[in-house]
Amino acid sequence: MDLEIILVFAVLAVTILLFLTEWFPIDKIAFLIIVSLIILGLVEPEDAISGFADPATVTVLCLMIIAIGLEDNGVIDWLTQAIKRVSILPLILITPVFMLISASISAFISTTAVVIIFIRIVSQLASKYGFSASKLLMPISFAGILGGSCTLMGTSTNLIVNSVAQNLGAERLGFFEFTVYGLIFLAIGVVFMTIASRWLPKDVQLDPADTFGIQEYLFTVTLTEKSDLIGKKLSDTLLNDNPEISIIKLIRDMNVINAPGKYISLKEGDELVLMGQVEDLAKFIHEDDLILHKERKPLDGVEEQTKKEKVKQAPILKYVELLILPGSNLIGKTLRKVRKSRIYNAFPLALQKRKNIRNTKARLIRKDINDIRIKPGDRLLVEMQGESFRDLERIENVAVLNEHEIEDSIPRFRKLSTLMILLAVIGLASSGVLSILASSLTGVGLLLLTNNISLEQIYHKVNWQIVFLLAGMIPLGIAMSNTGTDAWITEQLMKLLSGQSSMMVLGLIFIFTMLLSGTISNNATAIIMTPIAISLATGFDAPLKPFILAVMFAANFSFFTPVGYQTNALIYGTGVYKFRHFLFVGGILSIMLAITATLLLSTLL
Repeated sequence: MDLEIILVFAVLAVTILLFLTEWFPIDKIAFLIIVSLIILGLVEPEDAISGFADPATVTVLCLMIIAIGLEDNGVIDWLTQAIKRVSILPLILITPVFMLISASISAFISTTAVVIIFIRIVSQLASKYGFSASKLLMPISFAGILGGSCTLMGTSTNLIVNSVAQNLGAERLGFFEFTVYGLIFLAIGVVFMTIASRWLPKDVQLDPADTFGIQEYLFTVTLTEKSDLIGKKLSDTLLNDNPEISIIKLIRDMNVINAPGKYISLKEGDELVLMGQVEDLAKFIHEDDLILHKERKPLDGVEEQTKKEKVKQAPILKYVELLILPGSNLIGKTLRKVRKSRIYNAFPLALQKRKNIRNTKARLIRKDINDIRIKPGDRLLVEMQGESFRDLERIENVAVLNEHEIEDSIPRFRKLSTLMILLAVIGLASSGVLSILASSLTGVGLLLLTNNISLEQIYHKVNWQIVFLLAGMIPLGIAMSNTGTDAWITEQLMKLLSGQSSMMVLGLIFIFTMLLSGTISNNATAIIMTPIAISLATGFDAPLKPFILAVMFAANFSFFTPVGYQTNALIYGTGVYKFRHFLFVGGILSIMLAITATLLLSTLL
C-alpha cells in the first residue's frame, strides 16, 4: 500500500470521526478536508476547490434558491392550506394519504421543507381531532425520503451520485429514469408504515403547546432590591415543592450552589436558574419582582429608565419558539454567545434541550445554563416585538414552531409565476431539453428577473453548510481516484468476493452503503461509495447502472437511525421518538428495501 493511499485513509477516517462526534459544524469539517488534501499533496489546489464549481453543487444550490422562492412567495402556504383539508378523511386513511402527499411533493421540493410543513400541520390536526401525532411524523419523514428518491432533483444525493458517476465516465441519468424503482420502494414503505404505525409511541391528544409549542425551559432570573423573596428561605417561597417550577441552581457572588436546599435564605442580586413552563415562570417573575436574565439589553428604541417606566413604554412583546434544525449556524454556540449577537432583533430567553437520555435534570444541574451548547433538536425561546416576527423566517435551518396569524399580502400573480417557474424547471429537465443544471439555473434567473426573489434573500436563507459540505467532500473523492485508493479498495473487495455472483456483490454494496449513510451524512456516503461501486462493476464486468442506482438508493434509505438523513434528525429532535423506534421500525423497513432493491436492480445485470 502506497503512502498516498494511507494518507487518504487517514483523512477519510478523521472525516468520519468528526461527522460522528459533531465536534465541528459540517461546513467547518468540509473546509478542513480541503485544506488537509492540499497540505498533504493528495490533490492540486485547483482540484481541491473544484467542488464549488461541480455541477452537483451548483444544481443543489439552485434548487435551494427555487425552494426559497416558493416559500417566500406564498406557494408553500397554499400547499399547507390544501393539505389541512385531508383531515376530513377517516383516521385509518390519514397515514397513507399523508405519506403519498409528502412523497409527491418531496420528489420536486426539499424534503426537509416538506417535513417542517407537516410537523406544524400534524400538531394542529392532532390537537383538534385527538389522535396521536407520533403515529404520523415518522411515516411522513420516511415517505419524504422515498419520494425524493423517485426523481433526479428529488434529493441532493441523487444529484451527487449522478455527477460523480458522470465524471468517472458513466452515462448521465435521466430525470425520471429510475422513477419506476422509486415508486415500488414508496409503495412498500407506505404499506409497511401504515401497519407499523401501531408500534410507534402513542401520545394521547398531542397539543402543539405540549409537544411543538412551549414546554419546560431553563431560565436565569435575578432578585431585585424590591423583591419579596429577599430574606425568605426557599421553603417559604413558591419554589418549595412546586410541581410547575424547579430550581436548578443558585448563583451568589460568583459561587454556584447546585440544587440548593430549602433552608437557604435568598439575598438581593441572587441569580436563580429555574426550569418550568413559560406561563408559570412569567407569573412567578411578575409577582416577586425578578429580572429575567441580568445581561439583557434594552429593546431597540426603549430608553434606559426605571424598570417600571421601561415596562410601561415597551412595545407589546411576543414569545416565539424556534426549533434548531441540522445545519443551523446556531449549532455549537452557547446561549451566552447567541444573546450577544441577537437574532433579528429577538432576544434569546431560554433553551430547551432535546429529549434524550443524556439531557437529564441532574446533568443540567452540573452545567451553567449560559454555557450549554445548542444542538440539533433543541428549542430556543426568544422574545421579540410582534412586527419583527417575519424576520425570524430568514434564519437558516431554524423552524418557527409557534402559530401566528400573519396577513397574507403576497400578490396572486407572484404565487402563480413562482409556481410556473418551478413547473418549467421540471418540464425542461424531464423532457431532456435542458440538463437539470441548465434548467435549475434558468429557474433561478427567472426568479430574479421577475423580482420573485432577491439576492439578499439568497444570501441570508440558503443553507451554505450543505454547499460547503459538497464542495469539501467532492475533492476527497478526487483524491481517492487520483491516488488509486478506490482501485486498491476494489482490488481487495475483488479478492474477498471472488466467486460470488454479481447479484451478491450488488446486494453487499447496497447494504454497506446504507450502513455508512446511517452513521455519516448521506451526501458524504454517496461521494465515497460511487467510485468504489463503479470500480467493482468494472472489475466484475457488469453494467454500471445497477451499481450506481444501488449507491443512490442505499445512501437515501438510512431509516434505521435519526443521524443519516436531515428529516429523521428533525422529527427525532421533537422528542416524540427514541432511538429504538428508528432502529426497530426503520431497521425493518431498511432490510425490506435492501432485499427488494437487490432483486429489482439485479434484473439490469
